[in-house]
Amino acid sequence: MNLDMTQQNALVCGASQGIGKACATALAKQGANVTLFARNKATLEEVKSSLDTSLGQQHHVLIADFSDPAQVESALSNHLEKIQHIDIVINNTGGPAPGLASQSESAQFINAFEQHLVNNQNIAQLVLPKMKAQGFGRIINVISTSVKQPINGLGVSNTIRGAVASWAKTLANELGQFNITVNNVLPGATATARLNAIISGKASKQNISIEQATINEKATIPMNRFAQPEEFADAVTFLASKSASYITGINLPVDGGRTSCL
Repeated sequence: MNLDMTQQNALVCGASQGIGKACATALAKQGANVTLFARNKATLEEVKSSLDTSLGQQHHVLIADFSDPAQVESALSNHLEKIQHIDIVINNTGGPAPGLASQSESAQFINAFEQHLVNNQNIAQLVLPKMKAQGFGRIINVISTSVKQPINGLGVSNTIRGAVASWAKTLANELGQFNITVNNVLPGATATARLNAIISGKASKQNISIEQATINEKATIPMNRFAQPEEFADAVTFLASKSASYITGINLPVDGGRTSCL
């Protein structure tokens, strides 16, 4: 199986921590030149210093606040003038705040739509011309198992993640002829700072200990454990490789079997 990514340029959004950081690390290990894209320069510089350079990889840091699509578009456009092309895009942005759809303000939906789908679209339009010209490209969206099974209490997130999934499937149909694949990877409960915050919130709301809330959360997962970010990154890395050249337009759960539908 060929996972070699030497000479390929990868853009990893939300690369300062958690799943994004793990994806950047995994892609660099396969030889990719990785551009880390997020808003915290100091943290990104730390991540960059930890990435593999044994194959001569050249890594970069790109700064923008993803709540401002114009800022994201401008930063990437300027960066592309220097590196010329991106071969692999990992779209990964923090999820909207929890809450019921029926109680959410319209502005929350608009902001989430811009932060996720609009940014993804702007990034795609910037990288696609070179992907088409070279006959190769990978766009991978880190979204949520809610596109298969809506998650209670995540009204805005369920809505926006579903929009991104449909966008990706549509894009996959349009771009397959150019050997460009578009896929979604759906994380389940993964050991990150975000999961810690979710468990802490549940413990507080249910008036139980964090330890008990953790046990309860694991009990919903057939494998009875949380994923490590590296396990999720391995799935992303495979889809980004040449070995996944005939896989496009899919939603791949990496959730330990928790999603109850096929």
